[in-house]
Amino acid sequence: MAWHCSGTTNQEMVQKLKDAGILASDRAEAAMLAVDRAKYCHEPDPYRDRPRRIGYNVTISAPHMHACALSILSNQLFDGAKALDVGSGSGYLSACMAHMVGSCGRVTGIEHIPELIEISTRNVREDNPHFLKENRINFVVGDGRLGHPADGPYNAIHVGAAAETLPQELIDQLAPDGRLVCPVMTVAGFQRFQDLLQVDKSADGTVTTKKLMQVSYVPLTDPTTQLRNVLT
Repeated sequence: MAWHCSGTTNQEMVQKLKDAGILASDRAEAAMLAVDRAKYCHEPDPYRDRPRRIGYNVTISAPHMHACALSILSNQLFDGAKALDVGSGSGYLSACMAHMVGSCGRVTGIEHIPELIEISTRNVREDNPHFLKENRINFVVGDGRLGHPADGPYNAIHVGAAAETLPQELIDQLAPDGRLVCPVMTVAGFQRFQDLLQVDKSADGTVTTKKLMQVSYVPLTDPTTQLRNVLT
């Protein structure tokens, strides 16, 4: 599916996402207006609706996918919530989540490439430094497939890369009434594609999974595989 939500400014990009019905939450809209994508995407035309490379074989997702994820997780990113951003990359979505959970909330962004943690921290410091001063965002180096139990359980978990299978460790770290959004590889015959899955954990711990749409993400993998033949 082709998307046409590019803009020349952050505000124009957000408005186009809203007009297209992709940005379906007022709180998600406010977050994307408050977090300037250009501070996280240091390429020409940062408001273009397409994924962009940020180094280390990683991309910052297209704006329409960020808008979609934030809208899906909007009810779980309430004031005071705890959120986990797996594959936090540039730090953009972590910052949007931090805006939504407020000063009493906490977002953990996890990356297995230390240099990306440095980049994301610098980006947030330039855009919304109070998120770091308030300890509203905590970036950690680690294997995102295992989550980060020390800061959990989480009301919302976002995975920004495609897993081979749905990580049980992340489901285990969901709080009651929590929601996980994760792209997962699917094989059908000789074809491989990715489904964006929504996983909900009820108050009694019951887990339900729903396929939302087909997507295209970089793989959720280990550092050695990710950095193979990398050009930063």
